Amino acid sequence: MKGWCAALALALAVPAAAQEDRVPKDVIVIAHRGASGERPEHTLAAYDRAIEQGADYIEPDLVVTSDGVLVARHENEIGTTTDVADHPEFADRHTTKRIDGQDVTGWFAEDFTLAELRTLRARERIPQLRPGNALFDGLYPVPTLAEIIKLVRAREAETGRRIGLYPELKHPTFLAGEGHDTVALLVEQLHAAGYRDAGEPVFIQNFEVGPLVRLAGLTALRLVQLVAAEGGPADLPQVAYAQMLAPDSLARIAAYADGLGADLRLVLSAEGTPTDLVARAHAAGLVVHGWTLRRENAFLPAALRRGDDPAAPGDLAGLWRLLEQAGIDGVFTDNPADAVSARNAGR
Repeated sequence: MKGWCAALALALAVPAAAQEDRVPKDVIVIAHRGASGERPEHTLAAYDRAIEQGADYIEPDLVVTSDGVLVARHENEIGTTTDVADHPEFADRHTTKRIDGQDVTGWFAEDFTLAELRTLRARERIPQLRPGNALFDGLYPVPTLAEIIKLVRAREAETGRRIGLYPELKHPTFLAGEGHDTVALLVEQLHAAGYRDAGEPVFIQNFEVGPLVRLAGLTALRLVQLVAAEGGPADLPQVAYAQMLAPDSLARIAAYADGLGADLRLVLSAEGTPTDLVARAHAAGLVVHGWTLRRENAFLPAALRRGDDPAAPGDLAGLWRLLEQAGIDGVFTDNPADAVSARNAGR
């Protein structure tokens, strides 16, 4: 805690003129699952609120229905984010699957047609921390990627600004084994919607390697290798993310991807000081987008918490400031309004 306090105090003490040369002014705000700190995640309401709050990109996690439609859910297991358990007609769909080396029990999007999925409604995933979000339970259906793109296009026409898409394919190797080529589905749909080249405000992200390598041969859209502070890609169980981030390995990622989507613990040390990851990634030609900035105390370092209530807001702006000074290029956040405000305060 002392380390975080000292680092934050130093950040706040550096004069604005001295910071100007090293703090980027174009750190992008990526609405993680929409404005998921204020509405149930992966709903059109959450995405629309994020756009209204000034997010540069919205992030839909994509899974697939049994009839081959890409829809937005954090996981293909939908029991924690919909009311499927309240539907007796789907009780027989409850099952256990082996996904990325783990047994997962619940209901799975790929076992439902789109029409069946449409009978469900979204629920807040962490109501104990976000009781306000839970007030919206039961209101919103599971959106399709087509609907998300339609929303973005409508809001672009209304606001006159480009609004980026930052889709993540969830478990593409597992879903390929279930008979669904989500890589091809995503490329086909994005290209058909006019998103075709690296100049478009689109990043496609994945924790796996093989699907990204394949995407690099299918599209000119920008690609991001997601990396965590522990574990490794599900399609390469013999490889750890730590190995992929070694000094001699970042160039290999740069051969098929344009950036890293990095766990914030890889960007800042436990003391709150920058690691060397951003500098090394930049040297390899990769941008770095960090995940995930959230305002609740439960998700913040001890020195940035305010009070003892885990659901109460802490000092999100302080963490944003540290990330800016680490040289990061973009930040995933559940609270785009707060992140945009923090960015504007540093300009």
